[in-house]
Amino acid sequence: MVSDSRVGYLEELENELDTQGLVARVVRTRSGPAFLRVVNPEAASLAEDVTCAPAPETKDHYFWWSWGERMHRVDDVGGAAMKLAHVLQPLRRGVSGRP
Repeated sequence: MVSDSRVGYLEELENELDTQGLVARVVRTRSGPAFLRVVNPEAASLAEDVTCAPAPETKDHYFWWSWGERMHRVDDVGGAAMKLAHVLQPLRRGVSGRP
């Protein structure tokens, strides 16, 4: 069972992402860990599911990308939100039509 502290960390990140203009909601499932679904409302295909868990070599909790890579410490939700905002940013096309 996922601890309440993990859900609490995800909720803190959810609140921070809302101030960044991203849509984020904690999803609780019956069979798996809770996760944070993050969507860029300007480009709904740009989305990410973030989990929260301790790193294998420590008891410190981190946010994790959906592909299992450690993203950021839970004690810096602003930094984690900035990383997510960067990754979920649509590509901007230059004048020539190239990125």
